[in-house]
Amino acid sequence: MSRLRSASYLLRRVRQTPALFTNFGSVFLDLGAQATPWSKPELTFRLRNGYVVQCPNVPGARFPLYEIFGDDAYRMAELLDGVDDDAGVLDVGGQIGSFSLAVAAELPKARVHVYEASPTSASYIRRNVEGNDLDGRVTVHGAAMAGEAGDFTFVDSGTASGHNGLTAPDAAGTEVTVPAVTFDEAAALVAADGSAVQLVKMDVEGAEYDIVLRSSPESWREVRSVVMEYHPVPGRHLDDLLEFFAAVGLTPSRMEPGTLPGLGVMWLSRRAA
Repeated sequence: MSRLRSASYLLRRVRQTPALFTNFGSVFLDLGAQATPWSKPELTFRLRNGYVVQCPNVPGARFPLYEIFGDDAYRMAELLDGVDDDAGVLDVGGQIGSFSLAVAAELPKARVHVYEASPTSASYIRRNVEGNDLDGRVTVHGAAMAGEAGDFTFVDSGTASGHNGLTAPDAAGTEVTVPAVTFDEAAALVAADGSAVQLVKMDVEGAEYDIVLRSSPESWREVRSVVMEYHPVPGRHLDDLLEFFAAVGLTPSRMEPGTLPGLGVMWLSRRAA
């Protein structure tokens, strides 16, 4: 990141912090104490919507909180357009739970199932869900989602950072093995919970190709809206995902390429009958 972009990013976060958090004073103090003897290992963010979110004091852990509640990176109004208030939701790659919390606030009758492979990250999701009395509507699964059930091995930063998974940088963590479920199994579990899956958010650092392309089209039959980060994976191309989704009636409504080839975010919605 250039110095100009870095300064612009920092200024945006400084402006956002008082607008987002009632305890902005302590947040500023805690952030300012980083890399000092007084640095805290964990931060508490008190959002103005009433949520209290616990987060490790590392940039990779807290930036999704700013992205979702400050930047509206997933364009929630657009994403939720046409999704029922009592929809079933799959949050695949939950990090510390920011997206699940945002959906729970916008859709107060929705049933959210969040999957997070990192044991550290999953523990923070549970704390944030339970701490905000959402455990009756948000179910946390400490498991990976993959193309087949069994075990899944990946690089875990151990800091609840978003930089976990198949695309994690070298030496970014340690290799861990966790249980894995398929998209079909997850969709069936949501249905058993009394809701059809209408909304899917997926950010799984490169595993999206295997998850989607090995799933059954039937599992996507009721899905109305998708937001998905896609990543460069050898042997895979974005067109593979787009062809699969077109076949199940989901077409891109927005595409935002990233800074590298094969990296970006896409929004898909179901065509009107």
